Amino acid sequence: MGDTTVTKPEGRESALPQTVTAESGPGSQHRPRTPRRPRFWFEILLIAVSYWTYSLIRNAVPEQRAEALRNADWIWQAEHHLGIAVEESVNHTVNAVTWLIIGMNYYYATLHFVVTLGVLVWLFRRHPGRYAATRLVLFATTAVALVGYYLYPLAPPRLMNGSDFIDTVMVHQTWGSMASGDLKHMSNQYAAMPSMHIGWSLWCGLTIFALASVPWVRVLGLLYPTLTLVVIVATANHFWLDAVGGLLCLAFGFTVARLWYGTQPYALPRLVPTKPTSPGHRVRVGAGRGPSD
Repeated sequence: MGDTTVTKPEGRESALPQTVTAESGPGSQHRPRTPRRPRFWFEILLIAVSYWTYSLIRNAVPEQRAEALRNADWIWQAEHHLGIAVEESVNHTVNAVTWLIIGMNYYYATLHFVVTLGVLVWLFRRHPGRYAATRLVLFATTAVALVGYYLYPLAPPRLMNGSDFIDTVMVHQTWGSMASGDLKHMSNQYAAMPSMHIGWSLWCGLTIFALASVPWVRVLGLLYPTLTLVVIVATANHFWLDAVGGLLCLAFGFTVARLWYGTQPYALPRLVPTKPTSPGHRVRVGAGRGPSD
């Protein structure tokens, strides 16, 4: 008979699943940040302080009226060259339907906050493992928008000189817009580029589409930023190109989250991984993921 081959225990270890121990040697490879379970009151405080800081900085940006109006003229001319300068027609057409434009005024003033907060709460409750990374996308998107407001002051269409745009809030005396009426002194009038109505609504829409399990809810997720785009144009608060700026800011936010977590937020496990019970406890890498929502 031939020689018998004996496999040493060391040889079998290579066939075992890779493991991660709590200890890490000096030569250990850098690993992306692991999501942790979000804490409710901390998240409430973080969101409140972050929005307060965002509003403070946004409104502290100098209102460079002359430059903002020049930039608006340039945007308007550029859109004419591109053949997409239809904002004025949309504004006048929708304004002719009173119930529709009033509804859009309230949409612009409220859903921007209500839907975004609703999606954050839903993530917190149903997708805690993805919550922090997806929230980071929103925060990074908003942070880079502040840079845009500072470097590129832009007047909204309704404030352009010599234009026929209708300020729909002023005409219909609707409540809630921080950009018109008595509330305009509380908000920077020349921070239109990029549009965070688009940045935030697209963040909401993509998150709902990627993570919701009910088909019609996923469709609503995609319709939300689409309708928001129509609203910001119909109310003469933004140009089409402001929406492009919001899209670019959101792309930046997703890039930051991918670099921080090593993958896109939606690819993370739905639930937060269980912490080891002891320093030497071993946790399998690549263990199967449970069913998602």
